Amino acid sequence: MDEPWLGALIPKRWAKRAVTRNAIKRQIYAVSTDLETTLTQAAHVVRLRSGFDRKTFPSASSDALKQAVRTELQQLFARAAR
Repeated sequence: MDEPWLGALIPKRWAKRAVTRNAIKRQIYAVSTDLETTLTQAAHVVRLRSGFDRKTFPSASSDALKQAVRTELQQLFARAAR
């Protein structure tokens, strides 16, 4: 294994619509690609543990959702890199 492996787990109870779950997965893979050099050579699993409210983020393609997910992921990966 020369590079880190990454898996994404997005339960339906936290993101009801498939389009939202897919958008979150795309953000997970995009951020991990950007930070691939800082991650250890291991298998990493990113699991959504809290919901994204449809009232706060009505559209899965909204910039607000993308930015919220990206910010949280960057913090998570920074912690994993330490």
